[in-house]
Amino acid sequence: MTIKRAAEQAALDQWYCIDALNEIPVGTMANRLLGIDLLVARDTAGAVNVSRAGDGSQVPARERYGYLWITLGMPAGDVLSIPEAYEDDRRPVVCGAIAVKASGLRIVENFLDMAHFPFVHTDILGAEPHTEVRHYTTEIRRDVDEVWATNCEFFQPQAALSATGGIMTQYMYRVANPFAVMLYKTCPNAATRWDVICLFVQPLDPDRCRAHPVMFLIDDVSTTTELVQFQQLIFLQDRIILENQRPLLLPLEPRAEIPMRADGSSIAYRRWLKEKGITYGTTAQAA
Repeated sequence: MTIKRAAEQAALDQWYCIDALNEIPVGTMANRLLGIDLLVARDTAGAVNVSRAGDGSQVPARERYGYLWITLGMPAGDVLSIPEAYEDDRRPVVCGAIAVKASGLRIVENFLDMAHFPFVHTDILGAEPHTEVRHYTTEIRRDVDEVWATNCEFFQPQAALSATGGIMTQYMYRVANPFAVMLYKTCPNAATRWDVICLFVQPLDPDRCRAHPVMFLIDDVSTTTELVQFQQLIFLQDRIILENQRPLLLPLEPRAEIPMRADGSSIAYRRWLKEKGITYGTTAQAA
């Protein structure tokens, strides 16, 4: 049964990715965010606008990184900044929207979790006996209001589609807003630079969302179709776990789930959500 709750102001005051621009047809189509029905319209000149389905009121919208972003509140700033997206030699790879029956916050937290690599993404992002999550650093960066995990490393049999063998992969995670997370990881094709993988989550309802993965890669060998299929394979493996996790909503209560050393980024993320007053998609909201 779908859990229907109104979004609190802290959730409304964020920017959300709701569709890839190249998938919005001329005409009007339905969409949804935070339990609110929307209409997305594109005219013959290509201009896109968004309105609430109930009263027709216009919704602020931005076009960034190949996607349409909107807000239902009054954010303190603009859409998150991704400087790497503007580098000429990077390939932007829009990977398509994937529906998930789980809290959007659960999806972000799963993205931060390295411990599941050998067991869920076997022989791709991890493999036994290389199961140890080594110590890494987590912090809430107050100057930019983001959660970061740095000095992360994990052995991966195939860290990227273009990888030709297993490597010890270096990671950095960045949670730029409660529903948008980014990964900077070792680039097999450029030793001094990072591949950038983003996951923009669109919460439809507290326990239902769409995930929008996009990558900014240095890879002039793989085809776009191959890159999209590789990323979708990984995410669909995650979806099986996410949809069977209980509760579907994210617990914020202390000791609701027992943390381990590998969960440092999750602990920081949940603390940050509580500080910001985010309850949409959490068990606190459903209480």
